[in-house]
Amino acid sequence: MSSADQSGRRLPPCSEEAERGVLGSALIESDRVIELCSMKTLSADSFYVPAHRVLFEKLTEMHQAFKAIDLLTVGEDLKQGGLLDQVGGYAFLEGLIDSTPTSAHAEYYIEIVQQKHLFRRIIGQAAEAIDHCYTEEDAEELLNRTQELFFELSDQKSSSQEEWKEVVRQTTGNIIDGTKVDDGVPTGFDSLDKELRGLHNTDMIVLAARPSMGKTSLAMNIAEHAALGRNKERKAYSVGVFSLEMSQDQLVRRMLFSKAGVPAWKDFRSKDDEARLMRAGDQLMKAPIVVDDSAGLDIMDLRARARRMKRVYGVDLLVIDYLQLLGDKRRQRDGRQQETASISNSIKAMAKELKVPVLILSQLSRAPEQGGRDGQPRLSDLRDSGAIEQDADVVLLLQRPSFNDAFKGDAAADDTLAIVHIAKHRNGPTGKVEMNFFNDLTRFEDRDTRHATEE
Repeated sequence: MSSADQSGRRLPPCSEEAERGVLGSALIESDRVIELCSMKTLSADSFYVPAHRVLFEKLTEMHQAFKAIDLLTVGEDLKQGGLLDQVGGYAFLEGLIDSTPTSAHAEYYIEIVQQKHLFRRIIGQAAEAIDHCYTEEDAEELLNRTQELFFELSDQKSSSQEEWKEVVRQTTGNIIDGTKVDDGVPTGFDSLDKELRGLHNTDMIVLAARPSMGKTSLAMNIAEHAALGRNKERKAYSVGVFSLEMSQDQLVRRMLFSKAGVPAWKDFRSKDDEARLMRAGDQLMKAPIVVDDSAGLDIMDLRARARRMKRVYGVDLLVIDYLQLLGDKRRQRDGRQQETASISNSIKAMAKELKVPVLILSQLSRAPEQGGRDGQPRLSDLRDSGAIEQDADVVLLLQRPSFNDAFKGDAAADDTLAIVHIAKHRNGPTGKVEMNFFNDLTRFEDRDTRHATEE
């Protein structure tokens, strides 16, 4: 039941009793209660009554200054600051202590205050959205912005200092246990996982190449491996795919033939080929993969759709194919370089917001193919903006030597050789990984061992 004033208008959700309980507990046992408020991210804004906000700010200020906190010291500090009458004088402070039988229930009081504050923020965001509906010209942009604001509200969680010990313990165990990928989503390729230790939460991983080098194939092979649990722990991960270039039907067709090990353009298919396709289809149907093949997405729209994927399907990995097909309405007039920088920054922010790794494909400029170069792609070859290089946690540059005149000898003659240059690795080594790419199957495999396609 919501309370109302004498005119019948509903009052904002609040609990003066719980607010008084928090303040009274802080006066009784200041160190424990104020530290508890800090861990629970309770702030002065969480209080509805103005006098309560003023008093909480003063208590926090005194605690940070290592001042003694009790009825007399707080009253004197308020008096010197000209705030004592504003909170209701000594009588108000005495009333707080008298109405709080024990500070043992402080955490319960804090929870109530937080809940009421969240209710008020939800109401405020909803009211603001309603106001904008009468003034905004772009409904989709308003919807995306509103979704983002509500997601931020739902994602706010209190932290605990006690979690630190557990995090250190788990991390130490992962480091000692060399057989376990450090909490990253495995790529399914031993050679890549050895260097990257998986794709880690909050990381933006850029996979870049010139057209027709196989970057979509590599990304979808990684998605397939993650979703089907091709890793040492045999754990399946939920994968969300934004395919801005290919339709869902085209993507599934490519994955099906790749998984079955059957060339898509084969003139004649034997009974064995059909059986392999059926087995591949059975496996892929069980894969927790969600595909959005909407073309020409705006970055804010993509973020809204990604939030829904995370909320509904609990995705562990996001794949975006590819960056240059995204737009940003807010920065279109600033030129493509600034627009791409804004998109890149938004992708990184999304990875942190959703706490998942985001694998985004990107194009390279023609620079590696020009004369005077060794043929090796570089970070500076990323198209449209240097911000991609800055925002990314990992940059993988894919190259096939047989397609580059700068290579000679065995490398140029081997049309299955693909090289993944780890050009940037924020938390690990750089270098290169050699892989096999079978063009007729659009499938990558580790260089030393080819996986069975019917696993």
